Amino acid sequence: MKKIIVIGCPGSGKSTVSRALHNKTGIPLYHLDMMYWNADKTTVEKSVFLERLSAVLEKDEWIIDGNYGSTMALRMAACDTVIFLDYPLDVCLDGIKERRGKPRSDMPWIETEEDSEFVEFIKNYNEQQRPKVFELLEKYRDKNIVICKSREQADAFLNGEDL
Repeated sequence: MKKIIVIGCPGSGKSTVSRALHNKTGIPLYHLDMMYWNADKTTVEKSVFLERLSAVLEKDEWIIDGNYGSTMALRMAACDTVIFLDYPLDVCLDGIKERRGKPRSDMPWIETEEDSEFVEFIKNYNEQQRPKVFELLEKYRDKNIVICKSREQADAFLNGEDL
């Protein structure tokens, strides 16, 4: 494991798992949200985002945390390991509630209020985004793919236990 992507529904704990993996392995960690968003909640130009991502993908080792469907195939092609946090909706909704108001290393601002559009995206994730993830996982089935169905399974993976 030298090139790892951590994906899953918002609120699933991608950044938490990524930080734990980084702390355990020393592999450099990159957050897609930090590449894409400015502190004032505006986004960088798509070309800037792709340049930033490409610069990371060229490195020998990395952990990349985040979804960003438009670049997921690119990241899957480049990685050797995919960690998919495939959690139930209620776990993800609880996850975004728990992080509200807390500073995070994976976001350039502190989320202070509920974003109804974001919550709607989460509510639709399993029907709209999850099937696309599984299509890509099938396409890149030669990769080391770890699917965690619960936080306990993710913890077990991080502790070196078989899932």
